[in-house]
Amino acid sequence: MEHAIYLVTLVGAALVVAAAFSSLIAFRFGAPLLLLFLCIGLATGTDGLGIQFDNARLAYFAGSLALAVILFDSGFGTPLNALRQAAGPALSLATIGVLLTTGLFGVVAHYLLDLSWLESFLLGAAVASTDAAAVFFLLRAGEINLRERVRSTLEVESGTNDPIAIFLTISLVEIIAANANPEARVLVADLVLGFLLNMGLGAIVGIFGGLAIVRLVDRLNLDHGLLPIFVLTLSLMVFAAAGAIGGSGFLAVYLAGLIAGNSDIRAVTILKRFQDGMSWLAQIIMFLILGLFATPSQFPAILLPAVLLGLFLIFVARPIAVWLCLMPFRLPRPEVAFVSWVGLRGAVSILLAITPLLGGLENGRLIFNTAFIVVLVSLVIQGWTVGPLARRLGLIVPARLGPLDKVELELPGSAHHELLAYRVAPGSPVARGERIPRWARPSLVLRDGRSMRFQDMGRLAAGDHVYIFVPDRYPALLDKLFASRAVVDPEDADFFGAFAVDPARSAAELEAAYAPGLTEEERKLTVGDLVTERLGGHAEYADRVLIGPIELIVRDVDDKGKITGLGLSLEPTAPVARVPVFLSAGEIADRIVAFVRNWRKRIKKRSGEAPADAEPSPQPVVEKATDGG
Repeated sequence: MEHAIYLVTLVGAALVVAAAFSSLIAFRFGAPLLLLFLCIGLATGTDGLGIQFDNARLAYFAGSLALAVILFDSGFGTPLNALRQAAGPALSLATIGVLLTTGLFGVVAHYLLDLSWLESFLLGAAVASTDAAAVFFLLRAGEINLRERVRSTLEVESGTNDPIAIFLTISLVEIIAANANPEARVLVADLVLGFLLNMGLGAIVGIFGGLAIVRLVDRLNLDHGLLPIFVLTLSLMVFAAAGAIGGSGFLAVYLAGLIAGNSDIRAVTILKRFQDGMSWLAQIIMFLILGLFATPSQFPAILLPAVLLGLFLIFVARPIAVWLCLMPFRLPRPEVAFVSWVGLRGAVSILLAITPLLGGLENGRLIFNTAFIVVLVSLVIQGWTVGPLARRLGLIVPARLGPLDKVELELPGSAHHELLAYRVAPGSPVARGERIPRWARPSLVLRDGRSMRFQDMGRLAAGDHVYIFVPDRYPALLDKLFASRAVVDPEDADFFGAFAVDPARSAAELEAAYAPGLTEEERKLTVGDLVTERLGGHAEYADRVLIGPIELIVRDVDDKGKITGLGLSLEPTAPVARVPVFLSAGEIADRIVAFVRNWRKRIKKRSGEAPADAEPSPQPVVEKATDGG
């Protein structure tokens, strides 16, 4: 017995170490990390090194706990501004998108795999949710600076679509296991009522659970070594409590993390570091267990239809669902195309595919094996193409800041204040001798092992370590002072346009200089307000607006989202691929209006009348712009 304990511990630790080392390979070559974890599990399983693991209940239990840890960390690290920015598109994808994907995939699965309709939709529900962990790893590994709106949409979608897919999967398993064959109308009604109850209870428990976590952490004076474990345990209690009363534990734990992470919770830096490590461990354990549970020798019998289903999911089902969900939001077509492509399937899909086995379904193993192959196809095809596609669609933006060496420290009784430690980077504004604001002056400076006051130190030099105690609203401004200059890729040299435009200037001056064809209402706006209006009311760094012969590019925005810097280009400079599909509702309306207007012009021209809304030919006047480099 004792020998077995040592052997199991040795093998388990060796697998975790191998998975950790594989991350170095993934960072080096940009490979999907989840794919490597699954391959390690497959290589050591029944058809590999021969480790026998076929306990479906244990696999599902361990995977569920690991997913709860990952979702809490995901919510904890999601800022509210990202949630507000992407709430509409992301929640649409997480609800309607999951249902559409389930339906489209289920119809094709019914004919390719000869499953019943309910079993086909069960398979569709299992693979309907996305796995953003692999996507964001690829973005970090490839050092891809993606547009914030796209990143936020994918992040919020991934945190909110898992509970819905889990509810659909478990509900269908229970119906099939009970040998029920309900009418479509009854089935939809039961699912809708069950969904509202499940999500409602989960949301209530999650909100109150998150508030309770914050209150307990602030009230109890726990040791810093115990505090992260205490918070993690409380998050699992929220997960279990919601599930015990019939709610969605996964939605509850995500909302609890979202509330806790966006509050003034104590020791937030320590909690973030601990949860980041626990999230990594949870992902490794979950992926390895799911890989061990699979039996690759059973794959050849269903390989062709499963691969076809994976391709259908990538190229048809996901794009259609995304287009229909994002149509009302007037997102640019390249962004919609990228969101549709980055619907990677991962561990959640494999975990849900275990539920048919737990329910004792006749085709449970077939459903599991098919879902596993679909996940592999998704990771192989989409996982290696995220970076190149983002560049092709023009969604990569130059970094605002260069290298930054920064440490956040927390002091007792320092509510709404932070102690920041910076290492002065070569080429940074302070290293070049720029004036440091009074509120940003260091309390202590370390140079060559000696500590001195800033007043006695003189000008800061590269390599100095400085300590600054500031209110929590200033760190972003300090980062700009102590960061080195961002390295601009030659392809990005003209990204922000050759000329600078003052956002406070009147749009009428823009019309007089370049004749882009602005309406009377638009000419009354400032240039900054004009760009914001054309972007649907929200502007972000690197957004672009094409107006007639010119293109306006957002160079910078303030903390409130107001444009503070604009660039102007006389021709499009971003390498944006033309996307023939994914028209939004706004674009469709614009095209209909343009078609009607042109049709009326042709009618008037044939009748010999001059069009009333004819505009003079645009004559761009470059001298009106100010060179901003």
